[in-house]
Amino acid sequence: MKLPDKSIAMEEVVAQIPDGATVLVGGFGVPGTPFALLRELARQGQRDLVLVKNDANEAGMGIDHLIAGGQVRKLIVTHLGLNANAIAAMNEGRMEVEFCAQGILAERIRAGGAGLGAILTDIGIDTELAQGKQIVEMNGRPMLVESALRGDVALVHAARADCFGNLAYAATARNFNPLMAMAASRVIAETEELLPLGGLDPDSVESPGAFVDHVVKLDAISEEYGIVRR
Repeated sequence: MKLPDKSIAMEEVVAQIPDGATVLVGGFGVPGTPFALLRELARQGQRDLVLVKNDANEAGMGIDHLIAGGQVRKLIVTHLGLNANAIAAMNEGRMEVEFCAQGILAERIRAGGAGLGAILTDIGIDTELAQGKQIVEMNGRPMLVESALRGDVALVHAARADCFGNLAYAATARNFNPLMAMAASRVIAETEELLPLGGLDPDSVESPGAFVDHVVKLDAISEEYGIVRR
């Protein structure tokens, strides 16, 4: 059986993201953030997006281009502290924000990828994070029900990929990317290096190609995207 070549042009694949999509975005600050895919999404102008990301990047970087363009309806995030534009959009009512403890965010995404409906945790009990959420008793203890998170699309950044979509990340740039690559109906990976099938050592594969639908080769590695080769 011949495995498919999943490489595709960036403009073509981003055009398949519809208005109103829930988009999982990999990255922890700069490392692992798919800056090129985000810039193209901002350029194309899809609206009413729900973004799930660890952080809001900094002003002028990453998802800030989408926030500045008024394309984000809701952001599910652990913190906004490095992005004054995101804070202003929240305070002025231009963007809904759902805060989530970092470990719980990761676990909600992992649960979505595993086909679970929710997780139970005591983190956030008796805080603002519990407002509006179901509380159940488990072994005599109150537990918050945190719903699993899945996306219509996941955008991830890899250091190396093969044409089937097997991905390898650079050190801590792995972060949220493998979880998100399992928790979306369509997964788009940008990669700094695109190899032929078999070009990745099997032991270096951190996201199997079975989870990845499309691979985009980055033609330019630049500081604009927060990606610098040393």
